[in-house]
Amino acid sequence: MIREFVDREREQTLLEEEWNKPGGRLIILYGRRRIGKTRLISEFIRDKPGALYIAEDTSPSLQMHQMQAACATFLDDSLLASLTIQSWEQLFMYIAKNPPARRGYLVIDEFTYLARNDPSILSALQKAWDMDLSGSLWCIILCGSMLGLMSELALSSSSPIYGRRTRDMLLPALQFSDARKFLSVPRFDALKIYLTIGGVPEYLLKAGDYRTFSDFTTREFFDRYGYFYREPYFILSQEFRELKMYQSILQAIAHGHTTPAHIAQFCGLDPRHLYPYLERMTTLGMIERELPVLVNTKNGVYRIKDQLFDFWYTFVFPNRQSVELNQVSIPGALFDPYFGCQFEVFIRQEVIPKMFPGHNIGRWWYGEEEIDIIGCDDRAASILYGECKWGVLTRSESRKILASLKKKSLLVRHERYTKEQFLLVARKIEDKETFRKEGYVVLDLDDVT
Repeated sequence: MIREFVDREREQTLLEEEWNKPGGRLIILYGRRRIGKTRLISEFIRDKPGALYIAEDTSPSLQMHQMQAACATFLDDSLLASLTIQSWEQLFMYIAKNPPARRGYLVIDEFTYLARNDPSILSALQKAWDMDLSGSLWCIILCGSMLGLMSELALSSSSPIYGRRTRDMLLPALQFSDARKFLSVPRFDALKIYLTIGGVPEYLLKAGDYRTFSDFTTREFFDRYGYFYREPYFILSQEFRELKMYQSILQAIAHGHTTPAHIAQFCGLDPRHLYPYLERMTTLGMIERELPVLVNTKNGVYRIKDQLFDFWYTFVFPNRQSVELNQVSIPGALFDPYFGCQFEVFIRQEVIPKMFPGHNIGRWWYGEEEIDIIGCDDRAASILYGECKWGVLTRSESRKILASLKKKSLLVRHERYTKEQFLLVARKIEDKETFRKEGYVVLDLDDVT
């Protein structure tokens, strides 16, 4: 059954704009595995004329002939179908010299398979583009999942097609407001699933088969035949060669070693040799470096940005032997610290920006003190202080947290901000309307989901 196509309105609009512009179009569409690139393309090319070629990891000659056949069928060109094509340059030059009479697409999905097996395809495309394709009615879309390779082959300044693209699009994950449309579980379980696998459509489709978070993770994470039991390994093996080092770094961060010095020590690596690994994973969106807001320091910390990797390296990786023996059993309470951290990030990245547009939002820490959420608006000279809790708070607990927050706010240097607001977010807050009447911004799951 084909599921409803969710979100991607912005991406569809951009693709339609490219389609309707004059001349040739060269679009680079990339993103992590299972993010929905092929589905987006399918929706875009629906009812449009063109040729779609989904590349496979085969020999260059076979890849060439398969794309030749797709183009010949679209162009209804018996000569092209009968030609003996021996190079990418020959193929691209032919379709450049014999373009469609009206706008048509050439979609090359999994483009990295072609470029990795025969890098000459890039120079061939560049030559054909400069000579004829750029002025033709071809709309060419190069799509790929290997983020590092796509960036190197199509987007870096050393690439032959650098500067030729008319649009590049890194397809992001869905936010919770759209991700929950895939799920048929209660709201609380839907949020836990989202904080576990993120907004990757194919992952959400798999989770949509279950009725509870517990059933989903037990069957798909903590079972040797589960869908997610080996998924992070597959992604890493596609992107990197030195799997052991990247796995060690992710394991280190998942276990709370978040500074470069501590990560290097955990991995048994000279800190000077660590940064290329960190930079590569940061570029691919697996990890991110955080700096405290309103603190003049270059000493940042690293966190695992990708929810699937964070959950997997926190819970699955350390328990692989138990999973293999079908003996794993993780009490639900052990998930709470993980969800507490992910809930805080969710509030900071998806909720607060919508409520306080124009604010620079982040986290603050100095020494042993920390504030979960800081939002600064220079134009309005206002600052927001917030604390985020995964638990259920009583009235007295909320009072104590807000009092502590006000005390910590005095440590933040913010002479230019004259207006202050205080925020409290939790799973459930007793008597929240009373706090709101007192001027606090108080939110629980009923407000943020």
